[in-house]
Amino acid sequence: LGGPRAFSRVVQREFWSRVRSGADYETAAAGAGVAVTLARRWVRDGGGMPMVDLQAPKGRYLSLAEREEIMVGLAENLSYREIGRRLGREASTISREVERNKASSRHRHNRTDGRPITRYRASLAQVKAEERARRPKPAKLAMDHRLRWRVQARLRLRWSPEQIARSLRRDFPNRPELWVSHETIYQSLYVQGRGALRRELARCLRTGRAVRRPQRRPDQPRSKIPAMLNVSERPAEADDRAVPGHWEGDLICGTQNKSAIGTLVERSTRYVMLLHLPHGHTAE
Repeated sequence: LGGPRAFSRVVQREFWSRVRSGADYETAAAGAGVAVTLARRWVRDGGGMPMVDLQAPKGRYLSLAEREEIMVGLAENLSYREIGRRLGREASTISREVERNKASSRHRHNRTDGRPITRYRASLAQVKAEERARRPKPAKLAMDHRLRWRVQARLRLRWSPEQIARSLRRDFPNRPELWVSHETIYQSLYVQGRGALRRELARCLRTGRAVRRPQRRPDQPRSKIPAMLNVSERPAEADDRAVPGHWEGDLICGTQNKSAIGTLVERSTRYVMLLHLPHGHTAE
């Protein structure tokens, strides 16, 4: 985040992990050891979503030492699979690394067996990787005014970001530079520092929210149906279909959940009843 408030990403991950576990912002800030005002600034700048990778997998990225081992392995004419075994990495990881960072050459040099020589330098690959990892990166909508204009025009027509992303791919099938994902549109509206779109356009979204809501928390139950009985809880006589009179219900939803049909199946005879639900499909 820059300046004197540039706290460690570890602290930010701790704060957002506590929020996702169900804690409010004040409790999560106290648990992470930061001021509530700073935590609320993180929330505001991120549009209600974490601006750091919460997983932060250890050893996810190749180090300079590993890249040097890859360079040595290529010089020894080893396969990607063998190099991966030496490093404890997948062969696909080695293949992507070499293809992404290999040095270009005008002349094609071949080995005695006819295969081309792959020119790969560990130091150059490390520099390229560090360049790609720098943040923040310029937003795509901020760099391309034509794309930004098209997105803004569709937002004013009350199109959802998902509809905009699909329409751009349909209208320009052979021009990927004019494609944009719905998540990029959301971030350009919500996340401070990536605001390539005008902030007031957030009111054109169907939700009308100024801040994004986090997804379902780990401790939040998936089902919202009160007193629902799970299939695993049905009695044995219903499970083996030996005794008639046990019914199993389900729901068939139409496009965008705007319509639905209820189904009731008698476990023993397999008799099926279809229920017309013209006035909604709540549990009641």
